[in-house]
Amino acid sequence: MKAIVPTGGRGTRMQPITFSNNKHFIPVANKPLIFYPIETIAATGIKEIAITYNPGWLEIVKSYLDDGSRWGVKFSYVLQEKPLGLANIFQVCEDWLAGEPFLLHLGDNIFADGMKKEVKHFLEEKPDAMVTMVEHPENSRMGVPYFDKKGRLVKYVEKPKNPPHKFAIPGLYFFTKEVFKCFRGKDKIRPSARGELEISAPFQWLIDHHYRVDVVEYKGKWLDPGKFDDWLAANRYLLDRNLTEKKYPQLAKDNVVIEGRVKIGKNCRIKNSHLRGPVSIGDDVLIEDAYIGPYTSIDDHCSIKNSSIENSVLMTEVEVQDVKKPIDASLIGRGTFIQGNYHSNRASFFLGEKTRLII
Repeated sequence: MKAIVPTGGRGTRMQPITFSNNKHFIPVANKPLIFYPIETIAATGIKEIAITYNPGWLEIVKSYLDDGSRWGVKFSYVLQEKPLGLANIFQVCEDWLAGEPFLLHLGDNIFADGMKKEVKHFLEEKPDAMVTMVEHPENSRMGVPYFDKKGRLVKYVEKPKNPPHKFAIPGLYFFTKEVFKCFRGKDKIRPSARGELEISAPFQWLIDHHYRVDVVEYKGKWLDPGKFDDWLAANRYLLDRNLTEKKYPQLAKDNVVIEGRVKIGKNCRIKNSHLRGPVSIGDDVLIEDAYIGPYTSIDDHCSIKNSSIENSVLMTEVEVQDVKKPIDASLIGRGTFIQGNYHSNRASFFLGEKTRLII
């Protein structure tokens, strides 16, 4: 069995961050978002993964992912020439798949409890295709499975106005080679009104042609950090889940107080500061006369002086100086500089790459 992880997409809901950055490489809990699906796939024992990319992005994608050896897998890079929809992602991988069954795991979804049970079901029960479903209070903005009275899947509808239940289909899809029949012949699937081959279309084609399509409920934690608030929520959840208690007695001499679970990377310089976890700090970070509050991720090469930050994500090379009132619930893009002494109780920022903000 093989796997496909896409790195394309316009990321419009995460602008301005995505004006200059691919959403898949924005950090969540100090790790690029796309690392989570790769880790999840590798944990199932799958060894071959196709990474699809859009024109102009290959070198950038490779700079983050390389050949896959760090996860014990092998990457193959496949070009998706035009953004023609999720179904087109595996369509362009047909030759690479060479007839093997496969899964498509969206690069911006996190299945935090893994997916070994789902992979096992697909391999052992051998349906022609399979989707997972999760209970979701806003399933009307997602794909929704429709069942008959016997519980068999009869429709897969994108963003229905009045869903019949609370379940939705997240970004994990399973197929055999039979799915490629939907791209050929007189009754092949067609682009939607927005010009894309929607992911629901091949499933509906298989259902209509009497192939077996299973639905398995995913009962673990699923995260979809596709919007600003969701990104911060995912950051909080993953920090809370993954950080463990660590001791840094050597920092006491520099007047550093640490409460709770705090992870500190290599070559960091921290003085006269209070760190209250869960907090994740990357490599080569300078923190002086600062308060770093719970649920904060600080990426590599950042500098924070005489400032207070909590519940925020700082990308690499961010500088914050003399901002004494708390920066809260913020997502701050790479290379941004913030300075000032404003008078409100706290501030929330959503800043793109290399912003210069004097407040």
